[in-house]
Amino acid sequence: MHQITAVLRALARDGRWRRPLALAIAFAIGCGLLSWWQFARRTETAQANALVVANYDAAPRPLGDVLHGLTSYRPGQQWRQVTATGVYLVQDQLLVRDRQLGGNPGFEVLTPLRLDDGRVFVVDRGFLNVGTKQDRPDQIPSPQTGRVTVTARLQANEHAIPGRSAPAGEIPSIDLDAVAKEVGAPTYTGAYGLMVSEDPPAGIKPAQLAPPSFGDDEGTHLSYAIQWILFALLAFFGLGWSVRRSLRDAGDPDVLEADLRAEARRSRRAPSDEAAEDSLLDR
Repeated sequence: MHQITAVLRALARDGRWRRPLALAIAFAIGCGLLSWWQFARRTETAQANALVVANYDAAPRPLGDVLHGLTSYRPGQQWRQVTATGVYLVQDQLLVRDRQLGGNPGFEVLTPLRLDDGRVFVVDRGFLNVGTKQDRPDQIPSPQTGRVTVTARLQANEHAIPGRSAPAGEIPSIDLDAVAKEVGAPTYTGAYGLMVSEDPPAGIKPAQLAPPSFGDDEGTHLSYAIQWILFALLAFFGLGWSVRRSLRDAGDPDVLEADLRAEARRSRRAPSDEAAEDSLLDR
């Protein structure tokens, strides 16, 4: 206690410690902000995981009950299952470039579905690998003809990628506004649907896309947040150690007395020479 009092007294009265103290405080504030940011990231990851759990396996609902307008979509609706009935517009089908599944490059197949009310909902029917001899799938499975009921999981419009283009029949991203222009009919542009199932099913279908992965860095964010707090404490510990050492070198009576007491405690705990010899003989 006397040592702590001496250190605090030196920090308050000795001007040479003001700059190191200011640096330690500034460093601790920076560490505190970084720790708060990691806690915030952990909260975001937990919320994203909870969203997947809540929506992914929830019972499907009619598309119109979930999306109340063509541009309607909220982030909290991601992965929610919807059902829609209509006819595929095969002539307006597009391939999305530069996609991956299981580490393999390929395309995703976007097929507009004209609903019974005339509006169009874009369905991502799945993934196709690049061709064996060309930058196109070897085969594009045809969608089901006639009236079909689709169950799909909602995903947000990816919008256009500036400066990116694609050959005819392809698109660089899932840009629903561009698909709407291609279709020339009222189209849902807030969200599209990842295929889950269809009734009746097509004979040959693209590969189903992988399910969402849970954010596995929630624990990492927590450990980083704690580490930043420890770094802040170490800054003050290091400053206190430097002040104490300076006071000891200067002969501060409180510090010298504390050192003597600590040495006495160590001496009492250490075995005597006779006890050490007896221990060796016993062995």
